[in-house]
Amino acid sequence: MRLEELQWFVTLAETEHVTVAAAELRVSQPTLSRALARFEEQAGTPLFDRVNRRLRLNAYGQIMLEHARRSIAEMQSAGDRIAALRNPDSGRVRLAFLHSLASWYVPEQLRRFRDAVPGVGFDLFQGPAHEITDRVLTGRADLAITAPRPDDSDFTWRRLYVERLCLAVPPGHRLAARTRMRLSAAAGEPFVALAEQYGLRQVTDELCAEEGLTPDIVFEATEIPTMEGLVAAGFGVAVVPVPRDDSGPAKTVHVALTNGGAKREVGLVWERDRPLSPPARRFSDFLVAAEQP
Repeated sequence: MRLEELQWFVTLAETEHVTVAAAELRVSQPTLSRALARFEEQAGTPLFDRVNRRLRLNAYGQIMLEHARRSIAEMQSAGDRIAALRNPDSGRVRLAFLHSLASWYVPEQLRRFRDAVPGVGFDLFQGPAHEITDRVLTGRADLAITAPRPDDSDFTWRRLYVERLCLAVPPGHRLAARTRMRLSAAAGEPFVALAEQYGLRQVTDELCAEEGLTPDIVFEATEIPTMEGLVAAGFGVAVVPVPRDDSGPAKTVHVALTNGGAKREVGLVWERDRPLSPPARRFSDFLVAAEQP
């Protein structure tokens, strides 16, 4: 049943008169009568009782009217949502981002963007790199802020900024007095790291391989604050991003790494073959154009 015919049926059910309904709908009476016949044929039963050349909606018609009104309302709602989504000043953006960016970068960028474009809403998801990129590929997220750059060619990537890495050690550790070092200086130390599927772990493994290190990983965490806490408790050392300030909860010492690869690129990704909605495109342009931290 076409939406137009549903609307015709509702008008006919409300007026219970072919001539009046045809005039209101601006169609001919024969056209409306043929549409009603097709409608009843598809329903499998008469929807009106014919009484003295008038129509009376019967019990079957009452059921059809209820669902027809609901269907029309749903389609109108869908049209409204699509129109809003196509408007760069409204609609919603489904954004996924790394756990490690949840405390400063993402909230700050969202605040700045919402100050400029308050009509756009966000559906947010935070998680590890492999989960958020999967959400993009499966259509559950429009954009993802992640690191490092995915190898998958199905993504479009835009670098947002480069984050330096350092070695977190407990206070009083033999390396704590240093200001700069190569990762090779931590040879023989127990390491706290993220699980293998996490992006930062991949960067750490690459750094260790370049230095010829086979780290003794004593614990695999799921979040950087957990790594910092275990380092502070003396469980080992860890490769982490350089902290934004000294107010973090973990009491650790951060020693800058001089290795050329001691960094991770943080960037924005989306599915290459799926066009971004106007509000998602506007947010992506905003992030790319924003002053880098």
